[in-house]
Amino acid sequence: MKKTISYDKLWKKLIDKKWNRTKLKEESGISTASLAKLGKNANITTDVLVKICNALECDFSEIMEMVEVAETTDKNATEQK
Repeated sequence: MKKTISYDKLWKKLIDKKWNRTKLKEESGISTASLAKLGKNANITTDVLVKICNALECDFSEIMEMVEVAETTDKNATEQK
């Protein structure tokens, strides 16, 4: 199984603190682009993660985790080779 990063823990933490994404952006100093990447579970720099953890007074493990994703196979592409 392939693994990827999930920021679901971050969104739950924001709900617990009664913060929205705008509040996170303002308090942490991250860019709108970084916030958009977080929403897509895309890769972001550790610098951004440190800013978020400092704003939320938490550790990386409290805002992100590795999750397994099912690998998809395209049967048509394999059969045509």
